[in-house]
Amino acid sequence: MHILDSDNDLITEIAKACDLCMKPWRHSVVDNSPKSTPSSEDDFLDMTLRVECRDEDGERLPENDLELEIFKSGDDLSITLAWLSFPDRQILWHGKHSIWMDSESGKRSTMPNGGSCLEALARRIRALFDFESEY
Repeated sequence: MHILDSDNDLITEIAKACDLCMKPWRHSVVDNSPKSTPSSEDDFLDMTLRVECRDEDGERLPENDLELEIFKSGDDLSITLAWLSFPDRQILWHGKHSIWMDSESGKRSTMPNGGSCLEALARRIRALFDFESEY
């Protein structure tokens, strides 16, 4: 598995992916993970991040902020994306493919308006990790 050289490199690349997938807005990423020194590469795979959104003039758009979780599930990488200001909206779970879930029941649901941008973002984030089995 390949991961970027540092936590900061990963956060920068995630912000770039957000900017690309959710134009015209600009994004910054804040690490909300518990503060500890990773003892191995796998420790980087348990992150909780806040994606903060701004318009082209730099004004905050907190209604577009996201919570991003990246974690290892078995031998696979899982990503969840949820809107911070709208806890009742669907949640995206992305492993080998994307699944939208009802935030209250956890049951599968339909993709919300604008959901394709979040699916593209999840794929780009997953691509930051070379998460294939080692030969």
